[in-house]
Amino acid sequence: MSDPADVSSELNPNDAPGLISLIKGRQKEAEDGRQVHEERWLKAYKNFRGIYDSTTQYTSTEKSKVFIKITKTKVLAAYGQIVDILFANKKFPITVDSTPVPEGVAEFAHLGTPLDQILPTDPYGYTGDGKNLLPGAMEATGGGLDYLGGIAPEYEGTNIKKGRSRVGEPQISPAQETARRMEKVIHDQLTGSNAVTTLRNSIFESALLGTGIIKGPFTFSKTVHKWNKTDSGKEYVPYTKDIPKIETVSCWDLYPDPMATNMDDCDYVIQRHKMNRTQLRNLMDMPMFDPEAIREVLSGGGNYQDKYFESVIRDDNHLDRSASERFEVLEYWGCVDSAFMNEIGIGSDEDELGQVQVNVWVCGNQILRAVANPFTPMRIPYQIFPYEISPYQIWGIGIPENMEDAQLLMNGHVRMAIDNLSLAGNLVFDVDETSLVPGQNYDIFPGKVFRRQSGVTGTAVNGIKFPNTAGENIQMYDKARQLADEETGIPSIMHGQTGVTGTGRTAAGLSMLLGSAGLSIKTVIKNLDDHLLKPLGEALFQWNMQFNNENPESVGDLEIKPKGVASVMQKEVRSQRLIALLQTVANPTLAPFIKIPNLIKELAISQDIDPDSLVNDMNQAQIYAEMLKGMQNVQPEQQPESGDPQAPSTGAGQQQNMGAPTPTTAGTQPTDLTGAGNSTIGVGGVPAAGESQFAGNAPQFEE
Repeated sequence: MSDPADVSSELNPNDAPGLISLIKGRQKEAEDGRQVHEERWLKAYKNFRGIYDSTTQYTSTEKSKVFIKITKTKVLAAYGQIVDILFANKKFPITVDSTPVPEGVAEFAHLGTPLDQILPTDPYGYTGDGKNLLPGAMEATGGGLDYLGGIAPEYEGTNIKKGRSRVGEPQISPAQETARRMEKVIHDQLTGSNAVTTLRNSIFESALLGTGIIKGPFTFSKTVHKWNKTDSGKEYVPYTKDIPKIETVSCWDLYPDPMATNMDDCDYVIQRHKMNRTQLRNLMDMPMFDPEAIREVLSGGGNYQDKYFESVIRDDNHLDRSASERFEVLEYWGCVDSAFMNEIGIGSDEDELGQVQVNVWVCGNQILRAVANPFTPMRIPYQIFPYEISPYQIWGIGIPENMEDAQLLMNGHVRMAIDNLSLAGNLVFDVDETSLVPGQNYDIFPGKVFRRQSGVTGTAVNGIKFPNTAGENIQMYDKARQLADEETGIPSIMHGQTGVTGTGRTAAGLSMLLGSAGLSIKTVIKNLDDHLLKPLGEALFQWNMQFNNENPESVGDLEIKPKGVASVMQKEVRSQRLIALLQTVANPTLAPFIKIPNLIKELAISQDIDPDSLVNDMNQAQIYAEMLKGMQNVQPEQQPESGDPQAPSTGAGQQQNMGAPTPTTAGTQPTDLTGAGNSTIGVGGVPAAGESQFAGNAPQFEE
């Protein structure tokens, strides 16, 4: 992360008690505001793990405590389906495209004809062209190729013009080319920072708890392993480069503004860190941290205290034994009044009622780091995205919450069925002790003999069979499972249910069911697109504009917008349409109306192929066309097999009949000279009277 220039090099936490109290007070406010959501998350986690909470009461005669983990199956099915859609192309689902009307970079540019170099140009310029007419000068200076954005150096010295091309002039799109190069840079950065794994972890938590959180991007130094060849062998010469990196933040550790409904509405966000001594000591190596404050915290010992939910999510019923060695560090991002920041040298003395965007780290009564927000434009570096949007609050709704009642019904009816089977599967005996000899053992086993002293035969010991109601309970279980399918929008066939009946037995019916199931997942994907991928793509673009100096060619339209899952889902349809348009070009009448180079490039992009590696531009295409033409001309000419010197030879490049007969039309053959067939008029001699095939000859009869 870039170091802001307006940060005081020495922080005295004793001079800022108000700032520490402000941050801890806001953390307590946010904690109280999300308590209801914490209870929902605990229920969701227990249903996922198959754990009954303390609110579940059992009767004294209830034996079974089985838990059917359908919630776990649904969560994993949704997670797997979302990940499969997002990473089907093995790429991070962020694409960059130019705006419909780009600002600061030309939408189209073309290579001017030689006539443009002869025509006189305006030496004075006009308003808005970027040129300046200095005092006393005869011609304007400046301007240049600024409208090409970051690709301007590639066209220095060429006769490139702004605007659409005329007939016969090659045309480029600087806005689209700049956006495509930015996309390539972002994908390379995300691949190097292992962003796919980070995003998967957040998506899983969003399906489980209803909300996923991504933090960043922040500047991260990546080590590039490089080997140089020397006279003595190979030399290992690694170097570091700065790339953006994102992190996963758990819902349990984030405390946003409780009054906010989205990230744009958040006044502040606080992240709670649980650090050991090594992690806290490593903060000394991070920029803008106060080493003296960190040493003071380490000397005072651990101050971490477990929350009530931590023992549950750790599957631990006792307190953390190492809690005394842990430290609670609060990371604050948001606005504070200038009066608080003036205490430590950050802020403005002109307006005491103003606000400053800051990042402050607090541990105990020490300020470990206090800097102004380093991002331009200023933003809180968190993306909070819901699995399912919950109106009027920032936290989303997950799958376990949607099917909570169905899970309770399934568990209850299965327990009732098992308890009933424990009775219906065994006999209960009715014994008349007055009819039996006293002192006998009433244990039942094969060959058992009861000694009877009176009464009717067979009435002393009777077996009673309880009615079996397990079938009715299993039917209710199946009904509750169908309700779970409807509540979550994930049918059982999506996660491998066997014995499918009804509509799903046919291929058409199964396709219809899968198509209907995809509607709910598309809604989830759209939420990820709007609340995660779009703001994350914008943050990555802004990071490159501010901190990345290694790729100046990616500088272009400042309003370049990222498009995420929507473009991924439509890419297959777009590819099919481009192929259909390419087939239309086969018609020579329509070919002049299609920009074939642009069509080939767009087709390669739609199929996730780098057009620079496979598609030639106009100049390269002409070179390769001449090369192919030369290769065809060097083939030896083939002579006709008949040996007729007057027969035309078949040159290279002409298609051979490969032994097939020469096609002719119906009628007489070309040797027919009577003129009655399809012979060519005016070719060959006409038969005279008495000659063969003369039409006026008398008919000849065989004797």
